[in-house]
Parts: sequence; structure tokens; C-alpha cells
Amino acid sequence: MSEKPHPQALDYNGHWYLRDAKGALVPYSAIKPVDLLIDELVRELRAHALDLADRIRDFKQMGFERVGSLNALLAQDHGTSVGGARGNITLTSIDGCAKVQIAVSDRITFGPELQVAKGMIDECLTGWSATSHPYIRALVDQVFTVEKEGAISHTGIFQLLRVNIDDEAWQRAMDAIRASIRPIGSKTYMRFQERSSPDDDYRSIPLNIAKA
Repeated sequence: MSEKPHPQALDYNGHWYLRDAKGALVPYSAIKPVDLLIDELVRELRAHALDLADRIRDFKQMGFERVGSLNALLAQDHGTSVGGARGNITLTSIDGCAKVQIAVSDRITFGPELQVAKGMIDECLTGWSATSHPYIRALVDQVFTVEKEGAISHTGIFQLLRVNIDDEAWQRAMDAIRASIRPIGSKTYMRFQERSSPDDDYRSIPLNIAKA
């Protein structure tokens, strides 16, 4: 019996096979060398990616634990803590060139009241003259066109809520939007920034820790 030529190779009657993407067994000897090279590279890079993901996950846990320990120490020794009531925290180095931020972001969805609000907004746009509020018309088209594709533009919705229009029907529509907002939890992020000197702008250190 020859040495196993591939980690996923299967032995059938003294011959080696690999399964393809459809689950069929392909003789190892029939696979093109270039496909074997690609397979080797993909598996090698995936192994490195999984290792890096584990390290980032461990780093994330360590970071939160260290910030939590600092808060506990401050509470014990000084009767105070860092950060706001919702858990938002910003820590800065003495020279002002390094910053760590813990940010808590609410996650929301929208209930059926949003469709009611959409109808009320359409009535407002119909009742206004064709040339009035062009920015609002464009914003409404943008927000609710995205919605038809299965995702609601949260940014657009909150932009609508910030618009101050002295119109009773518009205000009722905005009330309906507010009533549609459903909190579904929160997500905690850890962000890192740095700069060369206190006069420079901060630069983000690109780590996608939120999904780790």
C-alpha cells in the first residue's frame, strides 16, 4: 500500500481517491497537479486564518477582562470607575498617542408600525407641492427602496427622525416610526487608535474584533 498522498485521501481497493465538491470519488492519479497545488494553498491559508481567528478571540477576551479588572480596582480603591452608564469606555495613554475604546451599540429592528409610517409619509409627499422638500423626497426614496430589498437603512430612518418639519401629518408619521423601533439587544465593540503626536489625528488600528 502506497503512502497516503493527501490528508483527505480515501483508500478503496488499494487505490487513493478524493471527494470532489459534488461528493463524487475522483481517482487521485486523475487530479491535475495545478488543482492539487491550489488545494494545498487553500488548506494552508485556512489553517493560518483559523489560528489567527483563535488568537484574536483570545485577545478580545483578555482585553475585556483587563478593562474589567481596571474598573474593579478603581471601584475598590477610589469608589469610582471609568466609562459611562451604558458601558462606553475610553482609555488614553499619558502621551495621548494611544487610545482604547469600549463601545456599546444598541441593536434594533423595526415593527409593522414602519409600514404605517411609510403610508403616512407617502401622503405627506403627495400633499406637498412637487418642488417642496426635495431633500426629504430623495431621502424617503433611498430609505424605502433599500427596505424593499430586504434591509432597512437604519441611518436613513434616523435621518428622517431628525428632520424638523412643521406639519402635523409628518409629525404623526415620525411618531409611528418611533413606535416601530424594537430593541433586540446590544453589541460591545473594542476599538484601538493611535497617532504619532498629540497634534495628529487618530488612526484606527484595523482589527475586526466585533465578530471574533
